[in-house]
Amino acid sequence: MGRWGSALGWWRATRHPLHSALGHLEREVMDVLWRGSDLPVRDVQARLGRKVAYTTVMTTLDRLFKKGFVNRRREGRAFLYTAGLAEHEIETTLTAGLVDGLLAGEAAAPLLSNLVDVVGDRDDRLLDELERLVKDKKARLRRSQK
Repeated sequence: MGRWGSALGWWRATRHPLHSALGHLEREVMDVLWRGSDLPVRDVQARLGRKVAYTTVMTTLDRLFKKGFVNRRREGRAFLYTAGLAEHEIETTLTAGLVDGLLAGEAAAPLLSNLVDVVGDRDDRLLDELERLVKDKKARLRRSQK
């Protein structure tokens, strides 16, 4: 496989959209919020699988709020946090942003060619699904232009 083959294998295994966009603690905090809602910082801290300082959890929640991944509401002097998006919604948003960035400029044609090659090498049914999605999208675009 060579030096690059093993490196690319590792890269592919770690490129899950949430793993790429969120830090380790951010993912842990999101996992806590997907299992519960309206949680103050202390409760999020207590439900983490490891010891993390209160201020670190508070800063992480504030960062996730600013990124739009969590909602918060004030109750007394504290904020209560809830996941703003389901896990699949965050994955969809992150993936769409990644694809949009990759298709910008002159990189689009090689990217699409490689996508078709990789999909075809993995699974003929997936390639058929890609073809169906393209046809459906073209039909929707034609209907919207009428």
